[in-house]
Amino acid sequence: MPKRKCKHCKEFTEKFIKVPAGIFCDMEHAVTFAYEVNKKNRDKKIAKEKQEYNRETKRRKQALKSRSEWLKDCQQVFNKFIRERDVALPCVSCGRHHTGQYHAGHYRSVGAHPELRFNERNCHKQCSACNNHLSGNISNYRPNLIAKIGSSELERLEGPHEPKKYTVEELKELKKYYQIKLKTLQNEG
Repeated sequence: MPKRKCKHCKEFTEKFIKVPAGIFCDMEHAVTFAYEVNKKNRDKKIAKEKQEYNRETKRRKQALKSRSEWLKDCQQVFNKFIRERDVALPCVSCGRHHTGQYHAGHYRSVGAHPELRFNERNCHKQCSACNNHLSGNISNYRPNLIAKIGSSELERLEGPHEPKKYTVEELKELKKYYQIKLKTLQNEG
């Protein structure tokens, strides 16, 4: 009689049993194998259900988000993009490189000019000391900004702007846009 390989222990044997699940040394191996297959299937089903539950929970949370929460999320992605864009540059105000924390510092503040909140020309990498402790260090920010973007672009920033209140849909689109730009920068670097 030819030897056959047991599906459970992977040993070859002349004495075997054949069941719909395959060939086994004995009934104990067949039952153990069936339990293992059932456990794997159960685990897969549970993992799939958990994944679906998490997806649905995330979708519901997104639907319940307020405009201010979307604004905060969008601002975080935008700031991360600015820091990544300017990663090799020094602080726009003091012009130094250091190992401390960097921010995305706005030349025209978000509080005074919310319409310029997501303007890439208005926001640059700035050290936390200049941004927090020196209120943006605008006296040094301005000349460095002129050198970086030019005086005509600076005049546009300082000029009058149409007031802007972003809708939730606009914020969602902006967040996606800056996530894509951020990912592109990270992949290039």
